[in-house]
Amino acid sequence: MKALYERLAGAASGLSGDGAIRIVAQYEPAAGVGAPVAPPTVKLKESDGPGQLFEDRWVGGQRTRVVLLDQRQSQANRCETALLEAIDLGDTVVPHLALHVSAEGRELRMTNLDAPHRSRDAYFRDALDEAGVKFDDTDTGRALRDTGTGDVRAFLESAPSDLVFGLWDSHRKRRVQLKVPRTYTSEMVGLDPLSGKRAAGRFDKWNFPGDNVELTADGWRPVDGTGKKGKGKTLKASAVGHGMIPPVEGMGGVTVRAIERNATLAMAGLRALRFGDAPKEYVRAGRALLGTLALLGDRLAFAAPAVRLRSGCDLLLVSERIEWVGRGREGVAVTEPLELDTAGQALELFELARSRAEEAGLVWSKEPVRLRPNSQVQQAIERSFRLEGIGEAEGE
Repeated sequence: MKALYERLAGAASGLSGDGAIRIVAQYEPAAGVGAPVAPPTVKLKESDGPGQLFEDRWVGGQRTRVVLLDQRQSQANRCETALLEAIDLGDTVVPHLALHVSAEGRELRMTNLDAPHRSRDAYFRDALDEAGVKFDDTDTGRALRDTGTGDVRAFLESAPSDLVFGLWDSHRKRRVQLKVPRTYTSEMVGLDPLSGKRAAGRFDKWNFPGDNVELTADGWRPVDGTGKKGKGKTLKASAVGHGMIPPVEGMGGVTVRAIERNATLAMAGLRALRFGDAPKEYVRAGRALLGTLALLGDRLAFAAPAVRLRSGCDLLLVSERIEWVGRGREGVAVTEPLELDTAGQALELFELARSRAEEAGLVWSKEPVRLRPNSQVQQAIERSFRLEGIGEAEGE
C-alpha cells in the first residue's frame, strides 16, 4: 500500500508519467442479459413530456448508439452518499459541514456531501453557527467564502470532498466566482439500446362510483357533470387519488447489448489545485489525500457485486478493470493494472494518505462544522413539511 501511495502522490503532482487512474466496468441487468432496464427520465426541450437521453459515441472504434443510465452528477452523488455513510458509521473521518434542522417533529440534516451545491449551497449561506453567528462570518465560513483558485487550503481542511467532486460558488456575489472542476468523473451507459413501452393505469379495488369530484375547504365531494379543473370546479376522481385510470401506453425501459461504467481520476486536475504558500510536502500530501478520497468514494459506491441505480435498474457487476494510464507510445496510451478491488483496500490507502498529510501539517477536525438555519429558512422548511389539505395527483 505504501508503494501505491507514493506512486499516486508523485502522479498527483506531475512527477511521473502517470496521467490518470481509469476504471472500466461491465454490468448486466439483475434479471439477466436482455432484460429491460430503466434509464433516468428527463424533460426534453423538443417535447413537453418526459424522455430519455440517447446519443451517438465512438465505442471500440465503431459509431454506437448509447443511452445514458447514470450521468456524472448522479455518479458523484452516489460516491458522496457512500462516503457520508462511512463517516456516520465511524469507519473514517472526513471534515464536512452539517446543517441540523428540527421541523414538525422531525430531526433533519444536510451536509456538503448531499447538498445540491455542496458547501457553496444557499442553505449554508443562510445558516448560523451554534452561537447564532452567520456562517459566512465565522472563521471557517469566511475562509471558504474568500478562497480563490490560488489557495484552496480552506476547502482541503473543512470540505475536502468539494475539491474532488467539483464546486461552484454561484450563490455569493463576488467579482470572480470560485469554480473548481471535478477531478473524478464516472458515467454509466447502455450500448445499442432498443426502446420499450409499457401500459400504465390504476385499478380501484372498491370500484369507486362516479367519475367526478369537487375540491372543498375540508377535502372533496363527489359531483355529477364536468367542468374545468380548479377549486370549485369538477375534476376526475383520479385527481384526488381515487377511481379507475384505464391503462395507457407510455414510455418503458430499454434493452441494451451491454452496460459499461467508465470512471477517471485525472492527475491533471489534482495537479491544478494550488495551496498558496504551503510547503512542498503539504502540497504533495494534500493532492495525494484528495486522490485517495476519490478512490475511496468510488470503491464504497461501486466495488460491491451489485448496484441499484433506481427502480427497474438493478445491475450486477460482471467484470472490472482498474488501471494506471500513462503517456502514450506509438499512438497508444500505456496502461498498467492497479490492484484496488475492495472498499477495504481503498480505506487502508486513504488512512495512510491522511496520516502522511497530517505529518505534513494538515489539521483535520474529527467533528463536522455544526450549523442551523436562519429564521427565514427555518420557517420555509417547516412549511414544506406541513400537510395542508388535498391537492391534485401528479399527471392529472
